[in-house]
Amino acid sequence: MLFDSHCHWDHPDLQAQQPGLWQACVQNDVHDLLIPATVAANWQRQIDLSKLHPHWHLALGLHPYFMDQHAVDHVAQLQQLVAEHKPVAIGEIGLDWHLPEASWAEQESLLLQQLQIAKQAKLPLILHVRKCHDRVLKLLRQQQINGGGIVHAFGGNAQQAQGYAELGFKLGVGGSVTYDRAKKLRRLFAELPLEWLVLETDAPYMPMQHQRRDGQAQAVNKPSHLPYVLDVLVTLRRESRAEIARQTRTNTLQVLNFI
Repeated sequence: MLFDSHCHWDHPDLQAQQPGLWQACVQNDVHDLLIPATVAANWQRQIDLSKLHPHWHLALGLHPYFMDQHAVDHVAQLQQLVAEHKPVAIGEIGLDWHLPEASWAEQESLLLQQLQIAKQAKLPLILHVRKCHDRVLKLLRQQQINGGGIVHAFGGNAQQAQGYAELGFKLGVGGSVTYDRAKKLRRLFAELPLEWLVLETDAPYMPMQHQRRDGQAQAVNKPSHLPYVLDVLVTLRRESRAEIARQTRTNTLQVLNFI
């Protein structure tokens, strides 16, 4: 049984396809979904959705990409909802240095506030990190974050992977690894310890190679496509398909404190 450790299940493109899409997930051995948050406006929708099925797991947070949608009182709201609804993680949070430098300080302030909520609630993190792994690692160490979590769509190097692993984090392996051109990323995921890896789709985002033609995405990504990520890992690594499936699921369960 596979665990999609990052799926925006509340997105309208996915919700419009239920319940058939969930049936497709189960038929493809995808039995659990982690649903990360992005903006406060969607929190209640995600909370309600997570109550519909015991294998749809809630995370709450404020995504750095949407700084223009976050208000001053959203952090206090987040703290209250975390206490009330007991999500399994705080996320999707982090830093995105792909965005203009003028936003970086504000992003960092928001991240630090959410790190404190996670520490207080003793919850793992779902991290979004682009072009700033070293900075995020420094902040995690300074804030003494030792509850771990998942680095979504990890694209860093081996040294950064080691740094995250030392802090209890797992590394998300998703659609990017399905592309033939992703040679550096494929080499990395071939060599890292299997105990560090978890599977994800980021559905409906990050379409996989089989969904593209002439450089264009042909359809939205779906959590039922998670086996494509597994199949690529099987071609890269020495372990069997069954062992990779079992260990990546166990890794996800462990980091989310399910076992």
